[in-house]
Amino acid sequence: VDKSMAELEKTLPAGIRIDTQVFRQGTFIQRAIDNVSRSLYEATILVILILVFFLGNFRTTIISLTSIPLSLVFSILIFRLLDLNLNTMTLGGIAISIGMLVDDAIIDVENVLRRLHENAARPANEQKPVYEVMFSGIKEIRASIINATFIIIVVFVPLFFLSGIEGRLLRPLGIAYIASIFGSLISVMLVTPAMCALLLHNVGRNASATGDTGESIALRLTKFLYRPFLGLSMKFPWLIILGVALACFATLYPLTQLGRSFLPMFNEGSLMIKVATAPGTSLEKAAEIASIVENMLIRHPNVTRISRKTGRGENDEHGKFSNESEIDAVLDFKGRTLSDILAEFRKLLAAVPGAKISFSQPLSHRIDHMLSGTMANIAIKTFGPEFFQLRNINDQIYNAIKDIPGLVDVGVEQQIDVSQMRINPVRHELAKYGVTIVDIAHAAELALEGLTVSTVLDGEKEFNIVLKFPEHVRNDVGAIKSLLIDTALGIKVPLSTLAEVVSAKGPYMVNRENAQRRILVQANVAGRDLRSVYEDARRRIEEKVVLPDGYYITYGGQFESEAEATRMISLLSIVSLFLIIMLLFLEFGSYRDSFIVLVNLPLSLIGGVLSVYFTSGIIDVSSLVGFITLAGIATRNGIVLVDRYNTLMRDEGKNLAEAVSQGSYERLRPILMTSLSSFLGLVPFALAGDIPGNEILSPLAVVISGGLLSSTFLNLLLIPALYLKFGSRPGVRNLDDGSVIG
Repeated sequence: VDKSMAELEKTLPAGIRIDTQVFRQGTFIQRAIDNVSRSLYEATILVILILVFFLGNFRTTIISLTSIPLSLVFSILIFRLLDLNLNTMTLGGIAISIGMLVDDAIIDVENVLRRLHENAARPANEQKPVYEVMFSGIKEIRASIINATFIIIVVFVPLFFLSGIEGRLLRPLGIAYIASIFGSLISVMLVTPAMCALLLHNVGRNASATGDTGESIALRLTKFLYRPFLGLSMKFPWLIILGVALACFATLYPLTQLGRSFLPMFNEGSLMIKVATAPGTSLEKAAEIASIVENMLIRHPNVTRISRKTGRGENDEHGKFSNESEIDAVLDFKGRTLSDILAEFRKLLAAVPGAKISFSQPLSHRIDHMLSGTMANIAIKTFGPEFFQLRNINDQIYNAIKDIPGLVDVGVEQQIDVSQMRINPVRHELAKYGVTIVDIAHAAELALEGLTVSTVLDGEKEFNIVLKFPEHVRNDVGAIKSLLIDTALGIKVPLSTLAEVVSAKGPYMVNRENAQRRILVQANVAGRDLRSVYEDARRRIEEKVVLPDGYYITYGGQFESEAEATRMISLLSIVSLFLIIMLLFLEFGSYRDSFIVLVNLPLSLIGGVLSVYFTSGIIDVSSLVGFITLAGIATRNGIVLVDRYNTLMRDEGKNLAEAVSQGSYERLRPILMTSLSSFLGLVPFALAGDIPGNEILSPLAVVISGGLLSSTFLNLLLIPALYLKFGSRPGVRNLDDGSVIG
């Protein structure tokens, strides 16, 4: 395209050039992909640092990291199979999973490493063969890894049932995420055991002589810090249970204070400014007013390029009247936010006379148009039979909502009265002369609008030959009254005999929707969440606007899609919850243990809600996806912990207190490593929500990272307490007398 434009520019008159950089969707897409890729690299580096920090072993770090490239290769193969390409959503799905791709490998490798050191610390005559130890270490944790991974996949099921814009945006993300996670599971099943056998067969060989436990300094310090908390949990379990229950209950307050929205505001790097003058304004005058706006914008330090369209061809897909202009402005943010720049623009252009100005972005504008049929976030449509009554209702609506905080670019569909010539047929005269209303309409159309009777060629150009009255006749009521009409009697009679021809005032334009007359008030939202602004507007209208019989109001916009997406995600999340319970029961064979693990869901909710409350304060569809993702990730830690308790009691004969204490210490490292790697893998996205490509990923990352922090810390406190009181305790010795329970 650029090459063709360059060739075309050579044929233009001197002084005219083609600027191909004003709006290029490819520029936004490439910038978004670059930003997501950079965040992906940063996340990978942070994950590597966590592995080195806790494992303290280069070889185990390499084994764990192998899952990342293998998972990515598997994901790309799935993309090819499903005919998907790399874009911001598929890259985003991989990016948010980057910290989780090593989780299965971490649990596997950590368990093997610990078992090897335990075996090496025994006397030589009691040591088992290295490969046997590796096999038992991998087998011991295998079922937990598989079930935990399938739970993470199951919670993403609701994404595939979303419809509309949100479904098209988030479905590729879900496919990429699931493909990556499943790829990591395959890697752990096939590659990790082989690499352990190759690289770890010498680990702990001299442990009995040197006293090496295989624990890094970081792990020893973490265990030291964890000891008093675990002691408190085991000594006063009810205190911990009640404390966490109160924390969950307290989270309900910030949850009720959160706003609701559909999608985060995109940062496309360019703006679309609509300048609407009064209907009927000439093309020249509309261009003059738009030029004033254009000159004010181009002088702004954050605007680098600008272009304008005033009016559009009738056959254009988005045809405009001559009184409307669209200005595209390319921005250079220079460290500023889009919200700040928009606020400045609204203040700057408020003084432009004779124009109604609204702001959008190229892609965001198209999303709004698909959802509500307008360029705005909220569209309030009034329907009824009488157009002048519709205008009156529309003015009432405008006055009722114009001062609502957070509502900007409030605009009434502009209407003016124009001179009209009305032809009202007299039916008994029509019957008398055998003339139909269609005959009258055809004659009037021929005289006033014209009829194409032929075409003429001028070189390669083709022009229509139109037959109609001269302009001075078309504007003369007396001349129109004298228009002769053919009748069935074979005579011609003047139009005034068959109809009343009068000059009157009437609306410039009448819009219809679903075959009904419709008028519109539209507005954007800034500085508040969409849902609360919509509810305020609806309440004001219900209080202050009185509708006559036969008139009604409908509301359109992103809030409708938000409500539908929330309903769908909520319903399908219930289905996912039942599937999670089934998988947990398959893992433990006990509903009590299953529900102990499920306690991680409200634990993660605490951090997720607080992270949203102290950042944007708004829950959107992306945040909801973060919450359902968090549900799968958080249950992994509970599975690992409860499974270890059961193993110690069932296979090693530990009593309840011994199993809880030993199991908690042994699973401390994998739980912290998997949680921190997932958390740090999301930090680059959570901190960069205002850059192109991260707009949808950032709210998701904020929820998951906050939820991981709360669920990890509280999981290590609450699960031991709950297990002491409610665990299944399969075939174990009683805490005091040694009798068998279960």
